Amino acid sequence: MTTSIKRLPRRMPGWAKLVTAVVLVLAVMFAGIRLSLLPGLKDFFGTETHDRSGPALLESIQDISRYDAASGNFQVVVDLEKDAKYLPDAIRGTRTLYVGAGTVDAYVDLGQVGKQDVTVNEDRTSATLRLPHAALGEPALDPERSYAVSKQRGLLDRLGDLFSDNPNSEQAVQKLASRHIGDAAKGSGLTKRAESNTTDMLEGLLHSLGFKEVDVSYGPGPKNGA
Repeated sequence: MTTSIKRLPRRMPGWAKLVTAVVLVLAVMFAGIRLSLLPGLKDFFGTETHDRSGPALLESIQDISRYDAASGNFQVVVDLEKDAKYLPDAIRGTRTLYVGAGTVDAYVDLGQVGKQDVTVNEDRTSATLRLPHAALGEPALDPERSYAVSKQRGLLDRLGDLFSDNPNSEQAVQKLASRHIGDAAKGSGLTKRAESNTTDMLEGLLHSLGFKEVDVSYGPGPKNGA
């Protein structure tokens, strides 16, 4: 009597499964890179963009009493590198070269001017005004003129981007670019230009109203720039 013995399939070891998974991930990653380098295939598998955003809701309204008297355009090249201890850059690390372009406004807050800061003579031919010093607004990056020149990432960072919710995040370099632009605006003389423009505006306005002598000066205030 012959007895047949069924051989059970051999299970794949755990380390073999891990190696297989890594190989598959690398294959998908490099396949995606190759597809991006072939314009024909990229156009064939083209994507469509659908904007399903909801309507913008008005949350609040604020009255603005400041006079924006000058605006500066700035550009900075940010070279941000992040390294990991005890690991080479090819394994873990990022380096981003980013061009940030934006503007900074200089303004005079006319809402701080009180009755004691404005003096007019009896026949309304002479006026004296004392205003707060000009201040700088927050830097505003222009997304149309700001862009990443190059991105270098280690193997572990590339694998992490595949499972990240925001693989192309540029928040760190954008914040750094805004900070550098703000620092540059402080030493640019933008506030002095704003005060000069404000003086010209007020003199022209009061002269058109019949005032022959107009004296505009600037007192202590939130002076953020040179």
